[in-house]
Amino acid sequence: MYPARFEYVAPSTLEEALETLGRYGDDAKVLAGGQSLIPLMKLRFAAPRVVVDINRLPGLDTLAEGNGGLRIGALVRHKACERSELLGGRWGTLGDAAPLISDPIIRNLGTVCGSLAHADPQGDWGSALLAMDAEVVAHGPDGTRTIPLRELFQGPFVTSLEPTEIITEVQVPDPGPVAGGTYLKLERKVGDFAIVGVAVHLALGEGGKVGRAGIALTAVGPTNLRATAAEEVLIGSELTDEAIREAARLAAEAAQPYDDTRGSADYKRSVVRVFTERGLRTAAAAVGAATPRRATASGTAASGAAAAPGQPADGEPVTTEAALDATERQGYFSGEETIAGVMDEVRDKEDGGER
Repeated sequence: MYPARFEYVAPSTLEEALETLGRYGDDAKVLAGGQSLIPLMKLRFAAPRVVVDINRLPGLDTLAEGNGGLRIGALVRHKACERSELLGGRWGTLGDAAPLISDPIIRNLGTVCGSLAHADPQGDWGSALLAMDAEVVAHGPDGTRTIPLRELFQGPFVTSLEPTEIITEVQVPDPGPVAGGTYLKLERKVGDFAIVGVAVHLALGEGGKVGRAGIALTAVGPTNLRATAAEEVLIGSELTDEAIREAARLAAEAAQPYDDTRGSADYKRSVVRVFTERGLRTAAAAVGAATPRRATASGTAASGAAAAPGQPADGEPVTTEAALDATERQGYFSGEETIAGVMDEVRDKEDGGER
C-alpha cells in the first residue's frame, strides 16, 4: 500500500522546522530515521499533510559526555551507539541495548530519539534509558523544556510531547564512577520485537552499598515500566543473593503482561524474574560487587541462586522435559504439543541452528 499524498519539507534550521510544525500542528510529522513513521504511512495508520525532514539540521548528531552526563542528539543512529566505544562501563546498559535494536538495516537509519518519540511499549531504548533516569530535551514555539522519560511515556504510542515540539536530544545523568548495567532481551528470532526485555543499572555508593538502582521492563505493560519497588529494596543494601532474589521477585510483580501468541502472562513474568536476577548479577560483576557464593551438594562453591529440584542452574541449557517443566516455560507455545515443540527448538539450537 502507498502512503496518502503529503507535502515534504526539509528545513535547514531548527527555527524553520518549528515554524512549519506551528503552522500545521497535528497534521505534521517529524522525519529523522523514518523507520517507524514510513511503515505507519504506508499502512495508512498515519496520514500527515506534511512531513518535516530534520536530517539537514546542524548540531543534532552529538553522542558525547559533557555537562555532567551523556548527550544523545536527535540524529544519532542506533548504529552509532552500537559502534561507540563510549557506551561501555558505566554506560553499559545502553551499550548492551544498542546491538539488540531490530536488524542492521533499521539500526543504520533509525534514531534513538525517534524511538522514544514513537513510544512503542516494545521499544528497547525506552527501558534502557528509563533505567538510567534519562530525560529528553524538547524544543517548541514556546521555548525549550526538559521531560523525564517517566513523564514522556503516557500510553502505547502516546507521549506528553506537543504536536509542535521536536525532541532535540536525550540527556543521561552521570551515574558516578562506580556504575554499570546491562540489557537482556528475549525475542523469537534475531531482529524481532521483544517478548520481554529487562534493563538493569546500578551505581555503588559508600561502603560498596547500592547508591542507585534502575530496573525497567520492556513489552510487559502499556509503556516501558520502572520496577520501582524492586529498585527500592536494593538502594542502601549490599548485593546479597537474598536482595537480588527479592528484587527479581518484585520486578516480576511490577510487570503487567498479557497472554498472546508469544507466551502466557505467567511465562513472561517468569522471564522478567529470571532476567532481572541475571541482569543484577551481571551489573554487580561490572561494578566489582561480588555476591555471596552458594554451596553445592558436593560442598564446592558456585555463584548464583540455587536451582529448584530438576531445574537447570542459571546459564545451563534446558535439555530435558523435566527441566523444562521446572522452569515454568512450557506455556510459551500454544496447542497440545507444547513440550515436543520446545524440545525440538532446543535441540535445533544446540546443533547450531538459528537463535
